[in-house]
Amino acid sequence: MNSMNDSGVGTGTASGRTSRTHRLRGLAGTGFIATLAAMVATTLAAALAQAIGVDFEVPDGGETIPLSGFAVVTGLLSVVGIAMAVAFLRWSARPAERFVWTAVSLTAISLVPPLLSGANTATTTALLGLHLVPATVMIPTLARSLRTRTH
Repeated sequence: MNSMNDSGVGTGTASGRTSRTHRLRGLAGTGFIATLAAMVATTLAAALAQAIGVDFEVPDGGETIPLSGFAVVTGLLSVVGIAMAVAFLRWSARPAERFVWTAVSLTAISLVPPLLSGANTATTTALLGLHLVPATVMIPTLARSLRTRTH
């Protein structure tokens, strides 16, 4: 016997669990695709900056940030963003709004270290821009995905 209400939707807990799992997996899948796009966009932007003369040398330690470093850090922090979005979807009544507010706040905070790094103006400016590249990919993509999964 199948438990159905008048709308034809199953009323058992397994149905609710499947729906929630599907929403979370869909959000994570969208997030991982956006992560790959953000990694590529950030690395290409860094390569372009290098091509026009930005050295990405940070005086604290005197090392130059490699292109692969931009990809790795973008990927790791994008995964943190996906985890935040999943958590908001699971536990917030307004996940998209909470996610955007939190992600924009964290992006603003991430702009402080380049300003304090002591790098030359070109490197500092490029680093500030490179913080915004993945944010412009990840935040709208995850927010849109959250909105479609809550309505």
